[in-house]
Amino acid sequence: MFQSGPKVARIAPQDAIAKVADETLTLVDIRDPAERAMSGMAKGAVAIPLSTFQMKADPRSPEHHEALKTDKPIALYCASGARSQMAAQAMLQMGYTEVYNLGGLQDWARAGGEVS
Repeated sequence: MFQSGPKVARIAPQDAIAKVADETLTLVDIRDPAERAMSGMAKGAVAIPLSTFQMKADPRSPEHHEALKTDKPIALYCASGARSQMAAQAMLQMGYTEVYNLGGLQDWARAGGEVS
């Protein structure tokens, strides 16, 4: 039987913008480099492509990304929100305590978030 994993909450884009600005939330772009090159990236986001995400997000991995802290809130986004949902579920299973799905980059931009 298919298990969907832990429930990941959505975060309102306006909340994410404010929390990234005051550095109380780490924002992660999990799109691949070609996608980022075409549409830009949310200001303040860390780029960790889904292809390397498992290795970079796992706190036990020697390749763990230093921006990812298990006890600091994290929000992920992709193009539509589907890949970020899966990645956020994986992070909860790895022991992260507060992980959100922002959705897609367009959600950030529509809410007034800067894209560079």
